[in-house]
Amino acid sequence: MATLAHQAAALLDFNRKLDIGLLDSVVVSMYAGNGETQRMAQEVLTTLKEHPDAWTRVDTILEYSTNQQTKYYALQILEQVIKTRWKVLPRNQCEGIKKYIVALIIKTSSDPESLEANKTYLNKLNMILVQVLKREWPKNWESFIPDIVGASKTNESLCQNNMCILKLLSEELFDFSTGQITQTKAKHLKDTMCSEFSGIFHLCQFVLENSQNPPLVNATLETLLRFLNWIPLGYIFETKLINTLIFKFLPVPMFRNVTLKCLTEIAGVSVSNYDDVFVNLFNQTMAQLEIMLPLQTDIPSAYAGGQDQEQNFIQNLALFLCTFLKEHGNLAERSVGTLRNALHYLVLISAVDEVEIFKICLEYWNSLASDLYRAVPYAGVLYQEVLNKVRYIMISRMAKPEEVLVVENDNGEVVREFMKDTDSINLYKNMRETLVYLTHLDYADTERIMTEKLQNQVNGSEWSWKNLNTLCWAIGSISGAMHEEDEKRFLVTVIKDLLGLCEQKRGKDNKAIIASNIMYVVGQYPRFLRAHWKFLKTVVNKLFEFMHETHDGVQDMACDTFIKIALKCRRHFVTTQIGESCPFIEDILASIPTIICDLQTQQVHTFYEAVGYMISAQVDGATQEALIEKYMLLPNQVWDDIISQASKNVDILKDTDIVKQLASILKTNVRACKALNHAYVMQLGRIYLDMLNVYKVMSENITQAIALNGEPVTKQPLIKSMRVVKKETLKLISDWISRSNDHAMVLENFIPPLLDAVLLDYQRTAVPSAREPEVLSAMATIVNKLENHITSEVPKIFDAVFECTLAMINKDFEEYPEHRTNFFLLLQAVNNHCFPAFLSIPPAQFKLVLDSIIWAFKHTMRNVADTGLQILLKLLQNVEQHEQAAPSFYQTYLTDILQHVFSVVTDTSHTAGLSMHASILAYIFSLVEANRINCQLGPTTTDNVLFVQEFTATLLRSAFPHLTDNQIKITVQGMFNLNQDIPAFKEHLRDFLVQIREYTGEDDSDLFLEEREKALQVAQAEKRRVQLSVPGILNPHEVPEEMQD
Repeated sequence: MATLAHQAAALLDFNRKLDIGLLDSVVVSMYAGNGETQRMAQEVLTTLKEHPDAWTRVDTILEYSTNQQTKYYALQILEQVIKTRWKVLPRNQCEGIKKYIVALIIKTSSDPESLEANKTYLNKLNMILVQVLKREWPKNWESFIPDIVGASKTNESLCQNNMCILKLLSEELFDFSTGQITQTKAKHLKDTMCSEFSGIFHLCQFVLENSQNPPLVNATLETLLRFLNWIPLGYIFETKLINTLIFKFLPVPMFRNVTLKCLTEIAGVSVSNYDDVFVNLFNQTMAQLEIMLPLQTDIPSAYAGGQDQEQNFIQNLALFLCTFLKEHGNLAERSVGTLRNALHYLVLISAVDEVEIFKICLEYWNSLASDLYRAVPYAGVLYQEVLNKVRYIMISRMAKPEEVLVVENDNGEVVREFMKDTDSINLYKNMRETLVYLTHLDYADTERIMTEKLQNQVNGSEWSWKNLNTLCWAIGSISGAMHEEDEKRFLVTVIKDLLGLCEQKRGKDNKAIIASNIMYVVGQYPRFLRAHWKFLKTVVNKLFEFMHETHDGVQDMACDTFIKIALKCRRHFVTTQIGESCPFIEDILASIPTIICDLQTQQVHTFYEAVGYMISAQVDGATQEALIEKYMLLPNQVWDDIISQASKNVDILKDTDIVKQLASILKTNVRACKALNHAYVMQLGRIYLDMLNVYKVMSENITQAIALNGEPVTKQPLIKSMRVVKKETLKLISDWISRSNDHAMVLENFIPPLLDAVLLDYQRTAVPSAREPEVLSAMATIVNKLENHITSEVPKIFDAVFECTLAMINKDFEEYPEHRTNFFLLLQAVNNHCFPAFLSIPPAQFKLVLDSIIWAFKHTMRNVADTGLQILLKLLQNVEQHEQAAPSFYQTYLTDILQHVFSVVTDTSHTAGLSMHASILAYIFSLVEANRINCQLGPTTTDNVLFVQEFTATLLRSAFPHLTDNQIKITVQGMFNLNQDIPAFKEHLRDFLVQIREYTGEDDSDLFLEEREKALQVAQAEKRRVQLSVPGILNPHEVPEEMQD
């Protein structure tokens, strides 16, 4: 150990000659050592790497070391210096490093053996050169492009590596430049690259036409592939490039994959002035493909037995065809025969058993079907035959929707599945949407295929669990896409056949699978159920039967289908139907005990929620109250029994079974409240005071247990159950308040006892971890619902929860995450609705509030940081409205706030909040600039604008000493100039962040995170708007309530 420390000292002494052997041995310890030696070695290497003069030793290391890993380490040192300190190195040293790197690359890549042997090393060198170029070219290295083109013509392996350098440069500028270099610089470099591209292009052309060296040709094609998405179009469409690709390289197995990728890039270009070129590209490529892959080839089998290269080829072929047909389908329609062949290929590829390839084809089928659906006049005759085949594929490959719960596992057993696998759900949504469009285009064909496939289940020729599931998922997926009369006829046939199949098959497993499919299909067609009362009643009675079927998963499926139907058909259960003596809900309520006797607890809760939805549809108040009375009869009997026992002996509430029963009853009530909304009030009033007393007793029991046995006792099942009772109580009350519609009643009757029971308990609980975070979220819900009506109670709430919670969360950013999140949600609610309450609390407490807001937005937990920023902006806006409070607030806090906001703006872990940072800063700067601050901020000057500009500049200068005065001046000036235009302000802020990171050498690819998220949300909303306009595109259970019937 001591020797290693000794060696470290020797390596870090820059007055001595570097001992290469010693460095090699430290690197070996780092990669091959273990435990302490490895840690020490890593420390030595890191210290050496961070030494400002370390880079001066790189050449010695690279020349004399024999260890590849040491050489790689030396290159990392070099890269670090270029990324972070290039601008501060003297010019002559920059020139020296440049020459050195170029010489090293030439030396390593000049002969094929060395090129092959040093692949990784050379890759790193190339990357380093590109880092230099991003800083030097074109200003300090004008001749770079002519140099590299000239050098390439002297030697083939050198040329091969130069292709890799050009490819990297293209990727760095055009694919990954966002956030790594300022926008103006990125644009300048791209323009330079385009204007100097002819030299590069001629080099590529020269190689492709003349070289006999396969690795070089391959590298050139790979480089060309990267260029195709940005080079001036003339190079593509007005040269021999396309012909060379199609006729010279596509037929050669070694080059066909990369060539097809190049053709796909070209096919994806959308311009209208080269139509003839595109038509030729399509026809000629297809002619070549038909020679390579004859049309009668069985592509699925070929794929299954193919090598990687061959499988990639089929995937690339799918990409090429889909890209071309999506972008230029109208041009392809000019050559009907070729188009037919292309579609034939795609149908075959769609049958390949590889989900990624299927997704590529699916995207095209989806856009084709939706385009044809929207085309006026209908232009689908050309596609009729192929669409028939696509319907077959969609129906026989339909993915699994998220709702289906009874499945066959790997061992062939039938089990319940809990997975919510997002990839397969997306696949289902896309397939479903495509099938809905296909059904609109020809519903008779869809119906014919489904009926035929169902017949094959009944006659046994295609019978299997998997086939039946897939078919029923497909049938369920087109709900709403047919006319109601057709749907009725079709559905009656389907149900008849499925019931017949259930009769005919023997064995519990078979019956369970068929039963779950019947339930699934029926649940997907609420429109049919609403129109056919007799059938609906039969279905519900059948579901009640299934609730006694103990076969795994069937009861779950029955409860889930029941709640789906209850939601969509609720009115039909509370009105008296023709041929009935009373509403069906009466029958259900009378037989609840027998219906639910075999269900598990969580299934009972689902059942109660479903029945609640039915009762919520009863509009007559008195009738509804009578229904609720019967509905809650069973849980209320058990509740009353427990309460009366507890009034005789309170220790009964320490019994495990009793506590569990209480929790279950409360959960039933939570579900009832969710379904009944405000109407639940009569039931809540019935149990309210008893429930709050139970809450207090549970608290006392928990406190006693902790006092006796210490904090670990909270992990015991009984204590956990007691906490569940408290949590469910809080959930029930806050859920109901958020659904209530009579503020005065809530304020008078429900709030006072609640605050008495809950707040005191929260404050008194000595062990912080035993405080329920739900107290905070319940208070937040109450404030959000009652708004300014509850302002008078806010000081009381704050007294109880504010300081004791703050003490739990202000030590770090991690502990008590739930208390943390809910605490800030409460703060946000008060700030939004009861701001005057903040002005009435003592100054010391107000300072605590502000400190906690600042604490919030410094969190790395993103939800907390976002809440903190939202509170701050709203607080600033609120303060501005209160003229008497504003001046002292600004004088005391404004510059502090600025300082703290800048500290998160420049912190890499907070880039996700950039938009809010920009909004807050812009707001503050515009306040100052528009003279809306009616007090003097600075000690000496009365000019607030000047003071804030100076303050900001000083702040930034002390934090980032490497920035020039001019950079800082422009930054501050811009923040004032752009404070009315948030997007521009944000761009300005982002460019400033790139500048500060140039010196620190951090990665800034995350600066655009928010843009990407925003773009996705906009796209999502637009998609939803389009979906609502096509019948059947939304799952019947996603259709908004007002669009039913």
